[in-house]
Amino acid sequence: MESSSRDTEADTATPVAYDVAIVGGGLSGGLIALALHQARPEFRIALIEGGKTLGGNHRWSWFSSDLSEAGRALLSTFRKEGWDDGYEVRFPKYRRKLKTGYRSLSSTNFHERLSRALPEGTMHMGCRAMSIDARGVDLEDGLRITARTVIDCRTFSSSKHLNGGWQVFLGRHVKLEQAHSIERPVIMDATVDQVAPHGNGGAYRFVYVLPLGAHDVFVEDTYYADDPQLDRGALSARIDQYCHQNGWQDGTPVGHESGVLPVLTGGNFAAYQDEVRIEGVAIAGARGGFVHPLTSYTMPMAVENALAIAAEADLPGAQLAAIMEARAKTHWRRTGYYRLLGRFLFFAAKPEKRVNVFQRFYSLREGLIERFYTGKSTAFDRLRVLWGDPPVSIPRAITAMFKRGKPLKPEKTA
Repeated sequence: MESSSRDTEADTATPVAYDVAIVGGGLSGGLIALALHQARPEFRIALIEGGKTLGGNHRWSWFSSDLSEAGRALLSTFRKEGWDDGYEVRFPKYRRKLKTGYRSLSSTNFHERLSRALPEGTMHMGCRAMSIDARGVDLEDGLRITARTVIDCRTFSSSKHLNGGWQVFLGRHVKLEQAHSIERPVIMDATVDQVAPHGNGGAYRFVYVLPLGAHDVFVEDTYYADDPQLDRGALSARIDQYCHQNGWQDGTPVGHESGVLPVLTGGNFAAYQDEVRIEGVAIAGARGGFVHPLTSYTMPMAVENALAIAAEADLPGAQLAAIMEARAKTHWRRTGYYRLLGRFLFFAAKPEKRVNVFQRFYSLREGLIERFYTGKSTAFDRLRVLWGDPPVSIPRAITAMFKRGKPLKPEKTA
């Protein structure tokens, strides 16, 4: 049963005590709460979210090969869409079907499952955290929540210490009068125009399509660009155009999502950690740096962190904070190769030619592609991506290796 901060305890001036307080009810925070509850059902957990629902308005997708057996078990009770017959990619030079299964979870189903799974009194919705410290959380309404362990799972914090570009997207769930003919996800249709929607030159752009049912389709327009401008009107018009081209003009919108995500090409991660650190508070999720630098992918990292935190549930908050900071440093170090590829994408490839980078990548072996998305590319994988017929010129690639990129600044919306 869902609860709010406005229960009997919240109406008193006495601080409310918990074993663990999690600030931020997105993917990372929600999975941590679930994993902790399953591992230690006697714990009293506070999951604090400023919005009205957990997960916001979002959809998370992943490949069936991304998760461990324990990770699949953690997600097993969520209602989600799945395609065991693989997925497709489409580029100017070819179309390809890949065999790896694909999964997708909506924030609606995420919220509904956690509402049933977590004990009454766990979920505190519509509660903004005004301040966080190692001993608890002060909410906007004046309530103080105290906890032995505090975990910060708030959204990514733009910083001058991190460099890169942006992945900008707008998605729409459409219910059609007539059944569509899409059999499997099209995770990249890059046959579309490669010009940035706000008219600032080229950008790697693709359309992402999920067949959610015989009459339901999710269409998302995504592009990699140098600035974080989200032009909702332009992207919505492009979705209209794509739907019309596919004969889906009789559809009724029933849902949407949008976002601006960082694509990391470099930076001073130690300085970033200094910037976001709250002494004694563990940090997880994108704010902690747990993202795929090139794809902004988070599901495997969120699942692994949730399981790791649940395994260390008895540690004092300060020790857990140190463990998570060390995990973030390790993740940053292990994903340096993907930041290099990001530099090739943004600085070696001309904007209108960025499509060639992904077009060549998706011509490689499926196992390599699977490992790429989980951030576990082998040494041979890394050589293979760069070896052969490179999608960018050697001189431009060498120059790009030493570029830092623009500092990531706060998001802009139109």
